[in-house]
Amino acid sequence: MVLSTHEADLFEGCRGRLAAIAYRLLGSAGDAEDAVQDTYLRWHAADRGRIETPEAWLTKVLTNVCLDQLTSARAKRETYVGQWLPEPVLTGDPMLGPADTAEQRESVSLAMLTLMERLSANERVTYVLREAFGYSHREIAEILDLTESNCQQIYRRAKQHVSTGRSRTEVDADTARKLVEEFLAAALSGDTQPLVRMLAGDAVSIADGGGRVTARKTPLVGALGIARYLHGLFRPTEAKRAVVGGRPAVYAAVVNGGPAALFEFDGRVIGVVCLEATADGVAAIHLQVNPDKLERITRQWAAAGPHRPFAQMW
Repeated sequence: MVLSTHEADLFEGCRGRLAAIAYRLLGSAGDAEDAVQDTYLRWHAADRGRIETPEAWLTKVLTNVCLDQLTSARAKRETYVGQWLPEPVLTGDPMLGPADTAEQRESVSLAMLTLMERLSANERVTYVLREAFGYSHREIAEILDLTESNCQQIYRRAKQHVSTGRSRTEVDADTARKLVEEFLAAALSGDTQPLVRMLAGDAVSIADGGGRVTARKTPLVGALGIARYLHGLFRPTEAKRAVVGGRPAVYAAVVNGGPAALFEFDGRVIGVVCLEATADGVAAIHLQVNPDKLERITRQWAAAGPHRPFAQMW
């Protein structure tokens, strides 16, 4: 059935919100785009004249598509090489969706997207729709075909699962860049103590190479151990230059609303290091070097340029 101009415009008006929901549910911009496209195909094939509330219908369809993808993704994670981390997205990318409230900004941070991997599929849907998009429990119940009281219980359980007892410190873009520059100066200094002072005592470092790029396969916990690890990682060697193909430039950036160091070589983003800032110091470091998860941010970074590097690595 051919879409009318009104029906096509209606879907396009919802596309951004659908993509933002899907990204929070899946932790992958590529998978979120696929989910939105699948939703569009179902909208195209539906008997649209019988759909009373198109926005609600589209959200329900998208959610079901994402639930199917989450089930498949969890099976794939069992054979994933090393640690799995979400796909980083440059702040300002429409994929991140609304950022008007603290809850909306928190829901798209790399730390929260990583924590949400602890949740069941229904818990993740309930948490995202409630926290980031303000859906009522009644609306969520209709989307998930559950009772309202059941959704309230699921939401409370989800909040408990992602609670760390330590609040992330929100920083503006300028403060984020200054924090990254301080972090990079410490990491490149050759002295572990400046890094140790920046890190929370129980900080955790997680790297994702996806089997495509060499990366530490287990999380590292503790400020001193992480400081030593980062100094080794940032130490210049011919072997590292040979793997990359030359000397990458490193930039201070804002990714998923938080401070990040971005590594670029020959027009490609080859690594993103995201820092979770808290009152106790940097509590988590997420290193994304899987090239499959850096394609979108490479395009966005190029489109947002030119940029001034903090340093030339190695």
